[in-house]
Amino acid sequence: MRLKVNQTIIVEGKYDKIKLKSILEANIIATDGFGIYSDEKKRALIKSIAEKTGIIVLTDSDAAGRRIRNFIKSFASGAKITNVHIPKIAGKEKRKSSPSKENTLGVEGTDKELLLDTLKKFGVGDEGGEDDEKKITKITKITKADFYEDGLSGKKHSSKLREYLCDRLDLPHMPANALLECVNILADYGKYKKIVAEYQNLLCK
Repeated sequence: MRLKVNQTIIVEGKYDKIKLKSILEANIIATDGFGIYSDEKKRALIKSIAEKTGIIVLTDSDAAGRRIRNFIKSFASGAKITNVHIPKIAGKEKRKSSPSKENTLGVEGTDKELLLDTLKKFGVGDEGGEDDEKKITKITKITKADFYEDGLSGKKHSSKLREYLCDRLDLPHMPANALLECVNILADYGKYKKIVAEYQNLLCK
Protein backbone atom coordinates (compact mmCIF):
# COMPACT_ATOMS: atom_id res chain seq x y z
CA MET A 1 0.00 0.00 0.00
CA ARG A 2 1.41 3.38 -1.02
CA LEU A 3 1.69 6.30 1.37
CA LYS A 4 -0.76 9.08 0.53
CA VAL A 5 0.72 12.58 0.40
CA ASN A 6 -1.50 15.60 -0.18
CA GLN A 7 1.23 18.08 -1.12
CA THR A 8 2.95 18.10 -4.50
CA ILE A 9 6.49 16.72 -4.41
CA ILE A 10 9.27 18.28 -6.50
CA VAL A 11 12.13 16.02 -7.61
CA GLU A 12 14.98 16.39 -10.10
CA GLY A 13 14.43 13.73 -12.74
CA LYS A 14 12.01 11.21 -14.24
CA TYR A 15 13.70 8.26 -12.53
CA ASP A 16 13.26 9.97 -9.15
CA LYS A 17 9.59 10.41 -10.05
CA ILE A 18 9.23 6.75 -11.01
CA LYS A 19 10.84 5.66 -7.74
CA LEU A 20 8.53 7.80 -5.63
CA LYS A 21 5.43 6.78 -7.60
CA SER A 22 6.13 3.19 -6.55
CA ILE A 23 5.81 4.05 -2.84
CA LEU A 24 3.64 7.19 -2.77
CA GLU A 25 0.20 8.26 -3.89
CA ALA A 26 1.01 11.86 -4.72
CA ASN A 27 1.35 14.49 -7.42
CA ILE A 28 5.05 14.59 -8.39
CA ILE A 29 6.77 17.12 -10.66
CA ALA A 30 10.30 16.66 -12.03
CA THR A 31 12.46 19.74 -12.66
CA ASP A 32 14.40 17.90 -15.40
CA GLY A 33 17.54 18.78 -13.52
CA PHE A 34 18.71 22.28 -14.33
CA GLY A 35 16.03 22.44 -17.04
CA ILE A 36 13.90 24.30 -14.50
CA TYR A 37 16.17 27.33 -15.01
CA SER A 38 14.90 27.84 -18.56
CA ASP A 39 11.37 26.43 -18.20
CA GLU A 40 9.26 29.47 -17.33
CA LYS A 41 5.95 27.59 -17.51
CA LYS A 42 7.10 24.89 -15.08
CA ARG A 43 8.43 27.52 -12.66
CA ALA A 44 5.07 29.31 -12.78
CA LEU A 45 3.24 26.01 -12.14
CA ILE A 46 5.43 25.12 -9.15
CA LYS A 47 5.11 28.63 -7.74
CA SER A 48 1.33 28.54 -8.06
CA ILE A 49 1.05 25.14 -6.37
CA ALA A 50 3.44 26.21 -3.61
CA GLU A 51 1.35 29.30 -2.86
CA LYS A 52 -1.94 27.39 -2.82
CA THR A 53 -1.18 24.09 -1.10
CA GLY A 54 2.56 24.07 -0.39
CA ILE A 55 5.21 21.81 -1.93
CA ILE A 56 7.73 19.26 -0.75
CA VAL A 57 11.20 19.56 -2.28
CA LEU A 58 13.11 16.26 -2.43
CA THR A 59 16.29 16.74 -4.45
CA ASP A 60 19.53 14.77 -4.21
CA SER A 61 21.90 15.48 -1.34
CA ASP A 62 24.70 16.81 -3.53
CA ALA A 63 25.79 20.20 -4.87
CA ALA A 64 23.44 20.05 -7.87
CA GLY A 65 20.51 19.10 -5.64
CA ARG A 66 21.24 22.01 -3.30
CA ARG A 67 21.41 24.44 -6.25
CA ILE A 68 18.03 23.32 -7.55
CA ARG A 69 16.54 23.42 -4.05
CA ASN A 70 17.79 26.99 -3.52
CA PHE A 71 16.54 28.04 -6.95
CA ILE A 72 13.04 26.78 -6.19
CA LYS A 73 13.15 28.68 -2.91
CA SER A 74 14.13 31.85 -4.78
CA PHE A 75 11.26 31.89 -7.27
CA ALA A 76 8.66 30.49 -4.84
CA SER A 77 9.66 32.86 -2.06
CA GLY A 78 6.99 33.33 0.58
CA ALA A 79 5.21 30.06 -0.23
CA LYS A 80 5.04 27.01 2.03
CA ILE A 81 8.02 24.81 1.16
CA THR A 82 8.93 21.65 3.07
CA ASN A 83 12.51 20.58 2.42
CA VAL A 84 13.21 16.86 2.81
CA HIS A 85 16.84 15.72 2.76
CA ILE A 86 17.82 12.13 2.06
CA PRO A 87 20.88 10.75 3.92
CA LYS A 88 24.19 11.03 2.08
CA ILE A 89 25.06 7.44 1.15
CA ALA A 90 28.02 6.40 -1.01
CA GLY A 91 27.21 4.44 -4.16
CA LYS A 92 25.79 4.69 -7.68
CA GLU A 93 22.45 4.08 -9.35
CA LYS A 94 22.11 0.68 -11.05
CA ARG A 95 21.24 2.16 -14.46
CA LYS A 96 24.37 4.34 -14.50
CA SER A 97 27.79 3.19 -15.65
CA SER A 98 29.62 5.43 -13.20
CA PRO A 99 28.81 7.11 -9.88
CA SER A 100 27.91 10.78 -9.51
CA LYS A 101 30.58 13.44 -9.10
CA GLU A 102 30.26 13.20 -5.31
CA ASN A 103 29.95 9.38 -5.34
CA THR A 104 26.59 9.44 -3.55
CA LEU A 105 23.17 7.92 -4.22
CA GLY A 106 20.38 10.16 -5.40
CA VAL A 107 16.66 9.79 -4.76
CA GLU A 108 16.31 7.08 -7.42
CA GLY A 109 19.08 4.98 -5.85
CA THR A 110 17.90 5.28 -2.26
CA ASP A 111 16.23 2.23 -0.72
CA LYS A 112 12.42 2.47 -0.73
CA GLU A 113 12.08 1.84 3.00
CA LEU A 114 14.71 4.47 3.75
CA LEU A 115 12.88 6.96 1.52
CA LEU A 116 9.61 6.30 3.34
CA ASP A 117 11.29 6.57 6.74
CA THR A 118 12.95 9.85 5.69
CA LEU A 119 9.68 11.34 4.42
CA LYS A 120 7.86 10.32 7.60
CA LYS A 121 10.69 11.73 9.71
CA PHE A 122 10.04 15.11 8.10
CA GLY A 123 6.32 14.76 8.77
CA VAL A 124 5.31 13.95 5.19
CA GLY A 125 2.17 11.86 4.88
CA ASP A 126 1.60 11.89 8.62
CA GLU A 127 -2.00 12.98 8.97
CA GLY A 128 -2.30 11.74 12.55
CA GLY A 129 -1.92 14.04 15.53
CA GLU A 130 1.12 14.18 17.78
CA ASP A 131 0.84 12.98 21.35
CA ASP A 132 0.74 15.59 24.10
CA GLU A 133 4.36 15.06 25.19
CA LYS A 134 5.67 15.58 21.65
CA LYS A 135 3.56 18.71 21.21
CA ILE A 136 5.00 20.17 24.43
CA THR A 137 8.62 19.51 23.46
CA LYS A 138 8.06 21.18 20.07
CA ILE A 139 6.91 24.43 21.70
CA THR A 140 10.48 25.64 22.30
CA LYS A 141 11.73 26.60 18.85
CA ILE A 142 15.46 26.45 18.13
CA THR A 143 16.59 29.84 16.82
CA LYS A 144 19.56 31.47 15.09
CA ALA A 145 20.46 32.90 18.48
CA ASP A 146 20.65 29.35 19.87
CA PHE A 147 22.90 28.33 17.01
CA TYR A 148 25.27 31.24 17.70
CA GLU A 149 25.26 30.76 21.46
CA ASP A 150 25.86 27.01 21.13
CA GLY A 151 28.64 27.47 18.59
CA LEU A 152 26.96 26.26 15.41
CA SER A 153 27.50 29.60 13.68
CA GLY A 154 30.06 32.37 13.92
CA LYS A 155 32.56 30.38 16.02
CA LYS A 156 35.87 28.58 15.48
CA HIS A 157 34.45 25.05 15.46
CA SER A 158 31.04 25.91 13.97
CA SER A 159 31.39 23.91 10.75
CA LYS A 160 32.60 20.83 12.65
CA LEU A 161 29.73 21.08 15.12
CA ARG A 162 27.22 21.43 12.29
CA GLU A 163 28.69 18.34 10.64
CA TYR A 164 28.37 16.46 13.94
CA LEU A 165 24.75 17.55 14.33
CA CYS A 166 23.99 16.55 10.72
CA ASP A 167 25.56 13.12 11.26
CA ARG A 168 23.59 12.56 14.47
CA LEU A 169 20.33 13.47 12.69
CA ASP A 170 21.26 11.41 9.60
CA LEU A 171 21.35 14.49 7.36
CA PRO A 172 23.75 15.50 4.58
CA HIS A 173 26.12 18.29 5.63
CA MET A 174 24.54 21.69 5.00
CA PRO A 175 24.85 25.41 5.87
CA ALA A 176 23.53 26.82 9.14
CA ASN A 177 20.22 28.23 7.82
CA ALA A 178 19.21 25.00 6.08
CA LEU A 179 20.25 22.98 9.11
CA LEU A 180 18.23 25.18 11.46
CA GLU A 181 15.09 24.46 9.43
CA CYS A 182 15.72 20.71 9.56
CA VAL A 183 16.56 20.64 13.26
CA ASN A 184 13.24 22.27 14.12
CA ILE A 185 11.47 19.49 12.21
CA LEU A 186 13.54 16.52 13.33
CA ALA A 187 14.49 17.30 16.93
CA ASP A 188 12.90 18.89 19.95
CA TYR A 189 14.88 21.44 21.98
CA GLY A 190 16.01 18.84 24.52
CA LYS A 191 17.41 16.49 21.89
CA TYR A 192 19.18 19.37 20.16
CA LYS A 193 20.85 20.50 23.39
CA LYS A 194 21.86 16.92 24.18
CA ILE A 195 23.66 16.53 20.84
CA VAL A 196 25.45 19.87 21.29
CA ALA A 197 26.57 18.74 24.77
CA GLU A 198 27.84 15.45 23.32
CA TYR A 199 30.08 17.35 20.91
CA GLN A 200 31.39 19.66 23.66
CA ASN A 201 32.25 16.61 25.76
CA LEU A 202 34.17 15.10 22.83
CA LEU A 203 36.23 18.31 22.53
CA CYS A 204 37.14 18.10 26.21
CA LYS A 205 38.51 14.57 25.94
